[in-house]
Amino acid sequence: MRNNGQQLSARSKRLLLLIAFQVLSAIFFMIDVTRDLMFDGEKLTHSIPEIAATVALFVGIVFEVRVLREMLRRQERLSHGLGVAAGELASIMETYFRDWGLTAAEQDVATFTIKGYSIGEIASLRGSAEGTIKTHLNAIYRKANVPGRAQLVSVLVEDLLRAPLIDPQQQGKTAA
Repeated sequence: MRNNGQQLSARSKRLLLLIAFQVLSAIFFMIDVTRDLMFDGEKLTHSIPEIAATVALFVGIVFEVRVLREMLRRQERLSHGLGVAAGELASIMETYFRDWGLTAAEQDVATFTIKGYSIGEIASLRGSAEGTIKTHLNAIYRKANVPGRAQLVSVLVEDLLRAPLIDPQQQGKTAA
C-alpha cells in the first residue's frame, strides 16, 4: 500500500475534491434560487425544479460524505490488519530462526529468501558470492528440516494463518 493509514489515498482525495465542488455548486444554486424568489419576484411553481435539484445535490453530498468516511474507516482497518500481520510474521520468523539456531548471516539470507529475492540478488545485497549464499541456504534448509525455499516459506505462512490478524487489545476499537 502507498498509504500509512494517516494519509488520504488518491481515490479519497479525488472524492473529497468532487464533494467540495458539489458543495460550491449547491451553495451557488441555493443562492440563485433564493435570489430568484426574493428579488426577481419569480413564482414558486417556476422555481420548484431548481429547488428540487438543489435539495438532491445536498442529499448527494451527504451520501458521498458517508461513503468517504466508511471508505477511510475500512482503509484504516485494512492498514491495521496488514500491520498486525507483518508484525506477526516478523515475530514468527524471529522465533523460528532462534529455534533453528541460525547464525546472523543465515538469518539475513533466510529473510531475503522469504521475501522472494533470488540467490544472485541476495549475493549482491550482502556483498557475498553466490556460492556463499547457496551454502547458507543449504544450512538453513537443513536446520529448518525443509527441502527448499517453498517449504521454508510455507512453514512461516502456515503459522501466520493460524495467528489472529486483529490484535485482541485493538479488536473493540476497530469494530466501532
